Amino acid sequence: MRIVVLLVVVLAIVGCGKQADDELLVSAAASLTNAFGAMETAFEEKHPDTNVVLNLGGSASLREQILEGAPVDVFASANRSNMDQVVAAAETFGEPRVFTVNLLQIAVPARNPARVAGLEDFADEELLIGLCAEGVPCGDFAREVLANAGITPSIDTNEPDVRALLTKVEAGELDAAITYVTDVASVGGRVDGVEIPDAVNVAAEYPIAVLVRAADHGAAGAFIDFVLSPEGQAIMSEFGFTSP
Repeated sequence: MRIVVLLVVVLAIVGCGKQADDELLVSAAASLTNAFGAMETAFEEKHPDTNVVLNLGGSASLREQILEGAPVDVFASANRSNMDQVVAAAETFGEPRVFTVNLLQIAVPARNPARVAGLEDFADEELLIGLCAEGVPCGDFAREVLANAGITPSIDTNEPDVRALLTKVEAGELDAAITYVTDVASVGGRVDGVEIPDAVNVAAEYPIAVLVRAADHGAAGAFIDFVLSPEGQAIMSEFGFTSP
């Protein structure tokens, strides 16, 4: 009886250890929420022994989590600068790889009640204008776009990530904001988009990397390979992203 009990305990411990080892924590930019939700499902279908857990948020916040020692396996950033800081801290295992590109777009509430026509309206103090905060990729890119257009914006709110910003537009709390093309498309008509001229727009490159503290570098690398595969790129395209 004692031997049987010990065997059950050992098997339980081994089982728990295996479950923990098979969990893959992916920290990804908030703008990847829908695309990586679909990516998670597709990857797990091909790798049923791996449980992908998504940690979604602003790239700067995710970067800080990593630099403070969070046990992350894969980091997908919405810009190079946040990834560069992780690389500089020797936290990546191998070189980051750009896996997709996104463009900026003006987001307005459905039917555009304030009649926002373009970037010039971001200087109108009578309008409620929002951007992502400085240091957040969508905020830095938005400021770059506005600088390219020679416009000094009248900003009423700086949001921590693109999802928080888009929520305020959708609720009608803002007349206009600058988000990604993919975010406007993701809310199914509840927010309208106003195009930004190509001459001043910015192409946001998204890098992805395995981290040094990954529990299983092989599984983390397999996830990145899947993201870069034709199937993974088709998923990104489905949500409005373009291949690098």
